[in-house]
Amino acid sequence: MKPVRTLILAACVGASLATVAGCSVIRGQESASSYADDASITAEVKAKLIDSKAVDGGAVNVQTMHGEVALSGFAKSTTERDRAGQIARDVKGVRSVHNNLVVRP
Repeated sequence: MKPVRTLILAACVGASLATVAGCSVIRGQESASSYADDASITAEVKAKLIDSKAVDGGAVNVQTMHGEVALSGFAKSTTERDRAGQIARDVKGVRSVHNNLVVRP
């Protein structure tokens, strides 16, 4: 009886891993590890923006795909916009930054 239980457990684990790997590729055409790296880059950029006194991190949306960071939202000045882009560029793993922040008058 014990070998049957082990076989069933192994089959369930294998099916679960295949399902998880398949979902990650379908979602954004990237591997699970790439998705995790992008999520950690997004979290680190957002945290640094919020910690910065020069940028209103709450007004900036951060998205990452394959190491490319896109910033969107609003800035109070061009200086704040440029500083947000520099903060994002300084994060390890960021390959490029698309700074789409709009300066509000």
